Amino acid sequence: MAFVIDASIVAAFPFGEPDNARVLMATEELRMTEVLAPRLFFEVRDALIVGERRGRSAVEKSADFLRDLESLPAPIDPLPGDGALMSLARQRNLTVYDAVSLELAMRERPPLATLDRASEKAAAVEGVALFGA
Repeated sequence: MAFVIDASIVAAFPFGEPDNARVLMATEELRMTEVLAPRLFFEVRDALIVGERRGRSAVEKSADFLRDLESLPAPIDPLPGDGALMSLARQRNLTVYDAVSLELAMRERPPLATLDRASEKAAAVEGVALFGA
């Protein structure tokens, strides 16, 4: 089953959070199915920097993770138009990063893999299934 993966799930990988059921499930599914990733996937890079600053990771570990990330067989989806994206972020009180992932799941109709509570609530309102729920 294909799914949209957002940065909150991917950023959990390098910080050793596999005890979360959704992270574990997404990790397993990555090996067996197509994953859709929004173009704004660079949000993961911000999570890595924040992790380094908080002592949860090191520069070398971040670099290794980014190399691994680039090898994922995940097609990177183009950004939607600004009007639709900004409107969705405003209506659902999401960051633009989270709105991009939700918009992709709304358009393509696979479940959304996220750890973000606001994204989960917005997905429910928009009729988007949650991965692992």
